[in-house]
Amino acid sequence: MAPLRSTAPEQFVTDFFTGFNDELALLDPDDDFTQLMERYYTRDIVQISDGVRLDWDRLLAHLRPVRKRLGGGTYRFDVQEALADGDRIAARFTLHVRDRKGRVIDMEIQMIARFTPDGRMRGSHQLCRTLRDAKPSEQPSGPSAR
Repeated sequence: MAPLRSTAPEQFVTDFFTGFNDELALLDPDDDFTQLMERYYTRDIVQISDGVRLDWDRLLAHLRPVRKRLGGGTYRFDVQEALADGDRIAARFTLHVRDRKGRVIDMEIQMIARFTPDGRMRGSHQLCRTLRDAKPSEQPSGPSAR
């Protein structure tokens, strides 16, 4: 992970989440995800997402179902804006996912996070809003489909 100070905030957020998810996709769902977590998060991480508190153990447990659902799917992070101040970033971005079953999920995320000098997340508060959560039969077809 690149240090926060050496990268524009929008690029840092994109690189952080894309890098993490790229590495997650390479792991077998039965693997131990601890080493991956250690590269991107501190052991004292606390992430509050839509009011739900996730510490190290809860985030680690969350990875197995995420990996299973997204395995073979695609995703993209579009950062609309991001501001950095010291070790903090405030960002608004959209996550676009097509899971392994063909379901499309578009989610807007607003985040305020703190990072270590080496680029690992030490804490965050996130508000998420689902923009689209469709079953495969509800997907658009034709040339404009993603």
